[in-house]
Amino acid sequence: MMLKDRVAIVTGGANGIGREISYAFAREGAIPVVADIDLAAMKSAVLEIESMGGRSDSVETDLRREDRIKAMTAYVVEKFGRLDILVNNAAISGARADVAEMDLEAWNETFAVNLTAPMLCAREALKPMMAVGRGVIINIASEGGRSGFPGRSPYSVSKRGVIALTETLAIEVGKYGIRVNAISPGRVITNLLKNSIRLMAESRAVSEDEVMRGLIADCSLMRFVEASEVAGAAVFLASDGSSAVTGHTLVVSCGKHIMH
Repeated sequence: MMLKDRVAIVTGGANGIGREISYAFAREGAIPVVADIDLAAMKSAVLEIESMGGRSDSVETDLRREDRIKAMTAYVVEKFGRLDILVNNAAISGARADVAEMDLEAWNETFAVNLTAPMLCAREALKPMMAVGRGVIINIASEGGRSGFPGRSPYSVSKRGVIALTETLAIEVGKYGIRVNAISPGRVITNLLKNSIRLMAESRAVSEDEVMRGLIADCSLMRFVEASEVAGAAVFLASDGSSAVTGHTLVVSCGKHIMH
């Protein structure tokens, strides 16, 4: 097992990509602590992990609140006596509007969850990691943050910031034996993507299949990314197999990033 007995916090770990990362970590022997605001999904994820013979735990977390982030990390360290891995996965899609019509409150909320929360989670996780001279932080960025995203500037800019945060942290904490990397997924098959396809189809007065064909044509592998494939990348970056990798953004996009 690549992650045997390692303790990991996975924010947004109850749904979508985060849930798949939690499952993948458990299969590799880690103890994923599912941190989420969705209590029902969080309980379901933990039960699923336990049903397949893994170990897991959960902690209710509102990443918009600094005190809850502090409490989340303190709970994990107190219960397990260590924190080996932090996955900053939780994010929101944010407001859909051009900058000329942007609502400041919506902008700030997106940044609070997508960029400020990863910084705060990293700040708190670094305390136990620095004390023992090891640890891994993985930030989930997005291909939507590596190029302009018209009408979705809060999401795009916050995700670009995640990449800058990753590189900055990697430089700051390398001397403590801590590695910091990011994963930049392309279009991943989740409920969020399906909803986006539906909205695009409605706005263009075309079928969802037509929208999907156009999106898939942007990918050299001619398909969307599976959440489990992002989880596989997270396992690699969390494991000793990537022991010399830090400050890197690993693109998992089915080739979307090379098509334009």
